[in-house]
Amino acid sequence: MEKIKMITPLVEMDGDEMTRILWQMIKDELLLPYIDLKTEYYDLGLKKRNETDDQITVDSANATKKYGVAVKCATITPNAARMEEYDLKEMWKSPNGTIRAILDGTVFRAPIIVNNIKPNVRSWKKPITIARHAYGDVYKSVEIDVPGPGTAKLVFEGKDGSNIEETIHEFDGAGVLQGQHNIDKSIESFARSCFNFALDTKQDLWFATKDTISKKYDHTFKDIFQEIYEAEFESKFKDAGIVYFYTLIDDAVARVMKSEGGYIWACKNYDGDVMSDMVSSAFGSLAMMTSVLCSPDGYFEYEAAHGTVQRHYYKHLNGEETSTNSVATIFAWTGALRKRGELDKIDELVDFAAKLEKACIDTIESGKMTKDLALLTDEKNPTVLNSRDFILAVRETLDKLL
Repeated sequence: MEKIKMITPLVEMDGDEMTRILWQMIKDELLLPYIDLKTEYYDLGLKKRNETDDQITVDSANATKKYGVAVKCATITPNAARMEEYDLKEMWKSPNGTIRAILDGTVFRAPIIVNNIKPNVRSWKKPITIARHAYGDVYKSVEIDVPGPGTAKLVFEGKDGSNIEETIHEFDGAGVLQGQHNIDKSIESFARSCFNFALDTKQDLWFATKDTISKKYDHTFKDIFQEIYEAEFESKFKDAGIVYFYTLIDDAVARVMKSEGGYIWACKNYDGDVMSDMVSSAFGSLAMMTSVLCSPDGYFEYEAAHGTVQRHYYKHLNGEETSTNSVATIFAWTGALRKRGELDKIDELVDFAAKLEKACIDTIESGKMTKDLALLTDEKNPTVLNSRDFILAVRETLDKLL
């Protein structure tokens, strides 16, 4: 077949460790034979981030603003051990956090469902999409180790000379303090991204916080969502036949566990971090989870929801065989290619993305899969493939579909 032509480049953000190895395999076997691939490439591997003082991460986010669509490989967020391993200048921040802050986006994560892997929650029949606010809260917090007795205060000094002061706690011994913040502008972007995504996908939207306890912080989220919904989206939701409602986070958890799925669950930053892992694990695996950062300004960044698979990478370096699941990384590419095709009106690119996704699912449902899925499947005698052979099996299925 003639290669599919692209008009506008994707922003390509390469990553670290085993996912970087898979990234190249996916390009070589599943993309380049079929697409005249246009990308603006950024190496977000930890070595390059260290060399550029993390400027390359900022540059990749700004390129996403320019071109509109990005695809990202999993990256290392360094800890003390990584500082030593990679001889880093400093403990660089999470690339995902940096990109999310620049794009002012919301992360939407949903499981990839295959028929021969059943969810651990018996009632779940449809995907549950977690919409995670991507700014502030504990991820931008300031912390203090309290050495001994004293008074902790929360103070705001306004530029207009105003002053607000509240006592947090009278310490009679050692302890710890944490200060969190958020901003109305980011919460408004979060709300609009959620409402627009619900309309695009024709799914009900739930939003949950703990406003009964956090009467200012969480209540602000609740109020902003309600105000924007009533002013901008209520009639659109009614026309689309979908519903928005707010509930407490503990009530949402109870409802989710008894539901059949098929909706979007919007969560604050930490809640979304935890709940997306819970949903993905209950449906099967983090390696079977799509993840897209959507900005209200129309920017999209697709990625795998999991990490860099460090243990498999060290096995790979030692020449040992690995059986690493590449499905989420493949779906990051298909998501970006589909969106690029939609924006540029390239039907062949949209169709190719759909067929590559179907090839992944059909391959697994035929009994060919990586080791992590073989441990979960209903198949009695699955064929366990190594990392490369699974990608080659997907290519064989894709050729039949094309």
